[in-house]
Amino acid sequence: MSGPTLSAEERELARIVRAVRQLAEGRSNAVGAFTLTAGAASTVVTAPTCGAGSSVLVFPKTANAAAELGNGTMYIGTVANGSFTVPLHNKA
Repeated sequence: MSGPTLSAEERELARIVRAVRQLAEGRSNAVGAFTLTAGAASTVVTAPTCGAGSSVLVFPKTANAAAELGNGTMYIGTVANGSFTVPLHNKA
């Protein structure tokens, strides 16, 4: 769920108050999508709104991604300021 976008030049008080209110209620623009790097042991995802203390939630959009997540071979590894890493561990 994304929140309103304000520019640095915003002067309309009602829009600013609405944006702050929605942030306080949990609405933000901290959403995105990524594709795993084929053949790689991990994928680093650039996420400007991500911080070291962020919780990254994954919702697979393909059957392959769902299988990787369900098998425990794909998970969120390191979460840092501006990025997170998705390691892949094949369980042969």
